[in-house]
Amino acid sequence: MRIARAYDEDGAAFRRVATAVCKYWVCKRAPQHALEALECLGGNGYVEESGMPRLLRDSPLNSIWEGSGNVAALDVLRALGREPEGLTAFFAEVELSAGTDRRLDAHVDSLKTGLAALAAEGSDPEFGARRAVEDMGLALQGSLLVRHAPAAVADAFCASRLARDSGRVFGTLPRGTDAGAIVDRALAA
Repeated sequence: MRIARAYDEDGAAFRRVATAVCKYWVCKRAPQHALEALECLGGNGYVEESGMPRLLRDSPLNSIWEGSGNVAALDVLRALGREPEGLTAFFAEVELSAGTDRRLDAHVDSLKTGLAALAAEGSDPEFGARRAVEDMGLALQGSLLVRHAPAAVADAFCASRLARDSGRVFGTLPRGTDAGAIVDRALAA
């Protein structure tokens, strides 16, 4: 929704970079998300009548239509190279949450260092493009969640995606996560 709002406002620098980051992220995460949803439904999700098998089959089409992960990640680097103000606008958005979560702050600091290393003369930015774009996606998500989501949701995201000992798959949450508040929120909708 934040990127969509940038299309309605004067946010060209932010939206160019954020849209490219979002395209990469959605294309990479959609198949895993569909598979996880199907798994949650068990056998009921596997049968064709549920609609989930089609969602699972169709989810890889995102990267077919939008370009491979490498192409999408390189598009972000190209946008940053052509429009350096995009990176400034991206960090201005992300840093609206500065000081609210130490894990997010550390992630943003690490992202800045990583992007500076990619831009350094003599580096091969292509090899770090995917990691940089993933880190940008996580930073933007974390910032938006910390600012706009219930505390339990933002904390679970930061703990599971930004902490050093975070998991790499859906549902990998550390002890102490307020899962009850997250489930209650989902069931109230």
